[in-house]
Amino acid sequence: MSKKLKKNFKVNFLMNVAGGIQVKKLNKAAKDCEKAQDATLRAILEYAKDTEYGKAHNYAEILKATSPKELQELWEKNQPAIQYEDIRPLVERHKNGEENILFPGKPMMYATTSGTTKEPKWIPITNEYYQNIYSKMSKVWLWTFIHHRPKVFGGMCTSIVGKSVEGAAPDGTVYGSVSGVTRRDCPDFIHNLYNEPDEMYSIADYKARYYCIMRTGIENDTTLLVTANPSTIVEMQNNVNEFYDDYVNDIEHGTLNANLNLDPEIRKVLEARYKPNPERAAELRALKEKYGTVLPKHYWPNMQVLNTWKCGNTKVYLEKFKDSFPEHTLHQEFGYFASECRAGLVMNGKSDTVLFPHMHYFEFVAEEDLDNPNKKFYRLCELEKGKRYSIFVTTFAGLYRYDMNDLVEVTDFYGTIPCIQLIQKINGIITMTGEKLHERQFIDAVHDAEKALNTQLKFFVGFAEVETSTYQFYFEFADQNATQADADKMAAEVDKILKQNNIEYAAKRDSFRVKDPIAHLLQKESFETYKARCIDMGARDGQFKLNLLMQDEKRHAMFKDLIKK
Repeated sequence: MSKKLKKNFKVNFLMNVAGGIQVKKLNKAAKDCEKAQDATLRAILEYAKDTEYGKAHNYAEILKATSPKELQELWEKNQPAIQYEDIRPLVERHKNGEENILFPGKPMMYATTSGTTKEPKWIPITNEYYQNIYSKMSKVWLWTFIHHRPKVFGGMCTSIVGKSVEGAAPDGTVYGSVSGVTRRDCPDFIHNLYNEPDEMYSIADYKARYYCIMRTGIENDTTLLVTANPSTIVEMQNNVNEFYDDYVNDIEHGTLNANLNLDPEIRKVLEARYKPNPERAAELRALKEKYGTVLPKHYWPNMQVLNTWKCGNTKVYLEKFKDSFPEHTLHQEFGYFASECRAGLVMNGKSDTVLFPHMHYFEFVAEEDLDNPNKKFYRLCELEKGKRYSIFVTTFAGLYRYDMNDLVEVTDFYGTIPCIQLIQKINGIITMTGEKLHERQFIDAVHDAEKALNTQLKFFVGFAEVETSTYQFYFEFADQNATQADADKMAAEVDKILKQNNIEYAAKRDSFRVKDPIAHLLQKESFETYKARCIDMGARDGQFKLNLLMQDEKRHAMFKDLIKK
């Protein structure tokens, strides 16, 4: 047996054992998700009942319920649905060293992510949550790769994550990326498969970081690529297009481009890994001579699994690398996943996230009931296929009936467990004067306009300008010879389609309460430039998200700066 086959066999064996145990627990929960949810909520209440928050909300009394229905009734009576700002003062107390406020003791770390105010959200990650929930789910996640592509660990892996440690709270508790910590703490037999060392994700310069990732990854036979955000794939290939010859030169001589903006200590770590590899350099030069533009299917022909988000507004980026990977590559949905909660995993190789009822407690509000002050909350076992809901989670990390602000649709069932897909953020609905324009409606209207006008856009985004009651539409055409007249025509077509598909929008347009949309022509690679600026300003690549319809002055100003001159 070759060394490569031995490595693949060893990893498969170990992950089938570790992941298989957790899959059996999921399958047991799938036989009766109501029973699993009852046990989970009781476990969380037991965990938190003696904390300040648990005592204030009568968790010990709720635990006296004698049936799942009574448990839910007492839960709703005593625990209000919350958003982050409701618990921010309590998180601040934890950050300053207090214990037993939202959960027993203190968190092991915080995951920081953008919030509705200028201050970021500090999401607590407790040891209980990380060790007994997140870590175990990661084993199932890796198991799914092997289940669908047994050769996935036959080569090397590239996994784009954030820094595991970015700083510390006043009491010294660190904050950073949960994905970075998970990667850092994974078993050695997995860690040894990564192309890039952890230090690579501490590179501050955006372009230099991607150079190092791709210079390292492209040298090897890479069979697994993981990055939550598909826009990252676009950035990786842009870097390849710009620096391919430099990679080849570095690979040939075992060096690292001297012009890169790198911290000397990080450069020292990276350079120690490289050795001259003239054979691989010759292969890469031959690929360029043969294909001109060298794509992942050329330099990574054995790629087994590509794992990214494919749902919500991320779909717009997928077209940018369509047909770039080998035909046999499984492009698996990353699943419904946020800093606040990894709610479940894709188990069927499709795009449906199977919620994990034995690890989190879930509640839902029907889409048509979102504006109702007396919302009806549904349990997991009460959901209907084809219906859309707002999702609320309760976790072992201090989030209780927490509003995820996400609209999801039930697409299937895994046993008795509903499977979901993300549709959009709830705040993806813009209403300047009652038009209630959904981001999804805007995206669909743009695509319909492309077909109607027989044209193709590379990127688009829309902003609501409340002061003038106007929608500003920004378009980057695939044809760089497109003119402002083309943009105006596109905006008019989008406007027409929106009026057909949204009666509230039509009424506000017809009454002139919403003015004619204004079109702008974007410069080349506008999205890539915008993303690079955001990351330079401190945004995390893995968490980078861009709604395509917004009411956001700060982001709007950045796109105004990208208008084609």
